[in-house]
Amino acid sequence: MTQPALDQALQSLDARSRDIFRRIVDSYLLDGEPVGSRNLARMLPSSLSPATVRNVMSDLEHLGLVYAPHISAGRLPTQKGLRFFVDSFMELGDLTDEERRNIETQVKASGKGGTLEQMLTEASQMLSGMSRGAGVVLAAKNEVPLKHIEFIQLEPQRALAVLVSQNGDVENRVVELPPGVTSSQMHEASNYLNAHIGGRTLAEAKSEIARLRQETRAALDTLSQDLVERGLAVWAGAEDGLPSRLIVRGRANLLENVTAQADIELLRHLFDDLETQEGMVQLLDLAEAGSGVRIFIGSENRLFSLSGSSLVVAPYRDKDARVVGALGVIGPTRLNYARIVPMVDYTAQIISRMLR
Repeated sequence: MTQPALDQALQSLDARSRDIFRRIVDSYLLDGEPVGSRNLARMLPSSLSPATVRNVMSDLEHLGLVYAPHISAGRLPTQKGLRFFVDSFMELGDLTDEERRNIETQVKASGKGGTLEQMLTEASQMLSGMSRGAGVVLAAKNEVPLKHIEFIQLEPQRALAVLVSQNGDVENRVVELPPGVTSSQMHEASNYLNAHIGGRTLAEAKSEIARLRQETRAALDTLSQDLVERGLAVWAGAEDGLPSRLIVRGRANLLENVTAQADIELLRHLFDDLETQEGMVQLLDLAEAGSGVRIFIGSENRLFSLSGSSLVVAPYRDKDARVVGALGVIGPTRLNYARIVPMVDYTAQIISRMLR
């Protein structure tokens, strides 16, 4: 069946088919278990026989909306079915006044008394607690003027780059050293950077270093020059386009009520994804592509496609309305989307307001 024909078939589902499909999804979102025709017949307000319900379920399976995980088992929604449910049936809940006050109070309290990172950490922890999923917040690279940089050798080929911005934020990043770098070369590289980056944003500092590239050849040897550029790159994530901070809280929530080996394997993939910095910029890409909250189910979510997880994500913006980060909730595909969407949306609004 072609996609246009499939879309037409989905939209032409009669009321009975839609009601049965919606109840299959509602049951899945509630307990994650397949539901059979006999139980569905009991749930329906009309007096349909289990045989009639089975026929409807067979039609829904033909459309790719549900599937049977085992022979003679009940039905579960497919990824396509969940997308159809979210787009066509889901009624968004709303936060209570108390929930709104709690979100606002927690975010503002951490924002007034601490750093941006503390505020984002609190937001991530709060989303995790309210959603029972893993709260994730991604902060884009800082564009505040830099004040100081220093390299501290940890191992022969690893060093800690300590960068201080003029607003007092401190970033620590481990960098891989070129072979043969000495302590004196790290000191020389720090002095050179501090002489040229003071008062400049990261982008301005990188432009200045590029302009002075030829002059640096006389002032710095090759190893020191490489270290200078690594120090800037690790701050910006410029080498592979990555933002500077990813904050994840509440992974333990994902382990609740997990018994099936298949679910454990999916969670293992998810944890691996969360530990990998590569691709985290995709969160910003996903959020920035839409004006509000976006829902990604299973393989629609490029970042966590192997784990089959769902992601509800929204951007937050600075005083110039630029997207500077993203926040959301990651969890199994049976997330309570109707509750989580307004929660993520309101938290993003509060953080945007604080950044203004």
